[in-house]
Amino acid sequence: MISHGSGSPIVLIPGIQGRWEWMAPAIRALGGTHRVLTFSLTDVSGGESTRGDFFAQTDAYIDALLNHSGLAAAALVGISFGGVIAARYAARRRERVAALVLVSSPAPVLPLEPKRQEYLRRPMISLPAFALDSLGRLLPEVKAAIPTWPARLRFLASHTARVLRFPASPRRMAGWITAWQAGAHEIDCSRITAPTLVITGESDLDRVVPQASTLQYLTLIPGARHVVLPRTGHVGLLTAPKQFARIVGQFVEAPSNFRRRPSDF
Repeated sequence: MISHGSGSPIVLIPGIQGRWEWMAPAIRALGGTHRVLTFSLTDVSGGESTRGDFFAQTDAYIDALLNHSGLAAAALVGISFGGVIAARYAARRRERVAALVLVSSPAPVLPLEPKRQEYLRRPMISLPAFALDSLGRLLPEVKAAIPTWPARLRFLASHTARVLRFPASPRRMAGWITAWQAGAHEIDCSRITAPTLVITGESDLDRVVPQASTLQYLTLIPGARHVVLPRTGHVGLLTAPKQFARIVGQFVEAPSNFRRRPSDF
């Protein structure tokens, strides 16, 4: 478990790559006003998260994290695939979730395109193609979110350094996706009672999860609200971490007073 900053608590759940370190810019930004608790998905069951019931193990891990931190409840922020985990937890542990934020998260049920099905079947062999595909999906967002080429290159260099220093496991990623696809029917979003915010990037810049998929949560979760993080796509928490932190902070502190106009951020 990683704890950073001070203030009201936020539990941050990483995306399918599974490493909390990849979210470092967002953790630093959120830690300026909140206590951020986070972890890697490989921590959930000692690095063997592809075995057993992964989602049940994750529920138990978040319970243990809150208990260890002396918290009855906390805001839950799920990034991409982490939003699927967060939604399931919020539906099953309603008393422990003070607020829920889903960030560019796929809907509970999302058919995989053929290319991603191939990655799933052959994760190690597909790794080079997956890496190149990911870079191609990221570059348009970097160009839109970051105004100058020197700044863009600095961002790409720092992000690449994190990826190389804290590599993801293709096999574990495939296992987590398989668990998600097998248990999608168990995620009953209608049971979620926590104030919920759905954050997306702009529809033409998110080349990873279609914005339309994320927006399904607005009909699945009673009272869910939506805001777009301007000039970002799938990784606005990295390309615009300060704006991301302001949106999340405003919502978890006062959901009923949340301002949703882009100019507010």
